[in-house]
Amino acid sequence: MKEIALVAERRSTGKRASKDVRNSGFIPGIYYAQGDENINIKVKPLALRPIVYTSLTRLVNLQFEGESNNRLCFLKDVNFDPVTDQIVHFDLQGIKEDQKVTVEVPFQLIGQPVGVRQGGKLMQTLHKIKIKCLPNDMVESLEANISKLAMGDVLYLKDINTENLEIELPEDTVIARVSKPRGGVATAQESK
Repeated sequence: MKEIALVAERRSTGKRASKDVRNSGFIPGIYYAQGDENINIKVKPLALRPIVYTSLTRLVNLQFEGESNNRLCFLKDVNFDPVTDQIVHFDLQGIKEDQKVTVEVPFQLIGQPVGVRQGGKLMQTLHKIKIKCLPNDMVESLEANISKLAMGDVLYLKDINTENLEIELPEDTVIARVSKPRGGVATAQESK
């Protein structure tokens, strides 16, 4: 899994302090981990872009200016201003090497199904899923090659490699299917 370095500064707390942080061109945030103290932080907006504006789950190597110890974490939550759509606050959850964490990762479908080339329609019903795993087993996304799906075929959760991952959904959960188009439009192969 790709790890992104994020340099942060410690900040003071309170409603007025957060407003002052935003006015000075930073974004306020918090780092927390089980068994550790919460650390109020601030970062430049550009530093958060590769972490926030992606569909993939990324590990963050949090570094503090003037300190040598780094902390491994991931983006747990982000708040946006409803009018300007600017980031106003973010939460980073710390990770311990021996503790399992729960993260939400996206499904990425690879390839074009045979059934779509025959006139079918690909319907993805599950776009993200929560997984529980150790930090070393964490993945950015779950991938599935769908190029062999024919008309009427279904891709189930049990068809995906989920080794070392705990998933709470049943194995027969549908991820994607190739359906016949509505209206009974015949494809070139069906009319022969």
